[in-house]
Amino acid sequence: MKTLENDKVFYAFSPDMTPQLTVKQGELFLLETRDCFANQLCSNEDTLEELDWDRINPATGPVAIEGVKAGDMVRIDIKKIELSGRSVMTTIPGAGAIQGISQFSTRVFDNSRGTLLVETAKGTLELPLKPMIGVIGLAPPEGSIPNGTPGKHGGNMDCKLIGENTSLYLRASVDGGLFGCGDVHALMGDGEVLVCGAETPAKVTLAASVVEAAPLPVPFLETDSLFVAIATARSAEEAFKTAIDHMFSFLIETAGLEEGDAGRLMTLVGELKFCQVVDPEVTIRFEFPKSVLAELGFPGITQ
Repeated sequence: MKTLENDKVFYAFSPDMTPQLTVKQGELFLLETRDCFANQLCSNEDTLEELDWDRINPATGPVAIEGVKAGDMVRIDIKKIELSGRSVMTTIPGAGAIQGISQFSTRVFDNSRGTLLVETAKGTLELPLKPMIGVIGLAPPEGSIPNGTPGKHGGNMDCKLIGENTSLYLRASVDGGLFGCGDVHALMGDGEVLVCGAETPAKVTLAASVVEAAPLPVPFLETDSLFVAIATARSAEEAFKTAIDHMFSFLIETAGLEEGDAGRLMTLVGELKFCQVVDPEVTIRFEFPKSVLAELGFPGITQ
């Protein structure tokens, strides 16, 4: 299996990036990723002054996918996420969505036993791991988008559902796609309100291929039980309206529902949720259960 080590990273998605690895469609490949701090924080004593802010949110890549042309719908299959180091979190006054943070602090947590050991002043908690990818995407059609910024190309969406055994659909803007990912979290809740999750280096096994599918509103995610429309905008209101519109469009144009049925089912069984509220733009998702569409005869996105 082809592997790209974590010294091959970039900090902004751009169509001008030079591929560091080329893979065939459907071929398994492995990306070694750094944490969002580029592995700079290693102990509880590490301070804010030790951070090189030009090395935040590295993504390993880019990876060129053979046969991908601009305009193609690309499915990124996340096969496995293996944590490869300890997890770190910081508190930074003025960062994130929590207003009461007054001091910078670093905390490093052990995850080697299959749980996250979180030491607090009241005792140690052992929380189940749920690895997910914060930064993942393809090159945009033009310009340079910092990895910390989410958008239609993907980027720092911080959607906790982007984990093992999920498929992310994105539209290629350049030949080869130019894929990259990083910013893996061992565990993170919706919103990422502190501005970080359990930031952890990892090894991510993936495959990518062009799919023939009805029009999809991208980014679009498929898990074992959900179809998920992901939307990013400057405001939460704009983001949630876009996520709703994208799911409504998917249910009508791809799944073939009548508009009234689509609206009724979205209200009855759909879920509107925050992904993150701490990046330059807000990311919100709309989830819809696959089982409902299967019962109505929908065979799947690529059938």
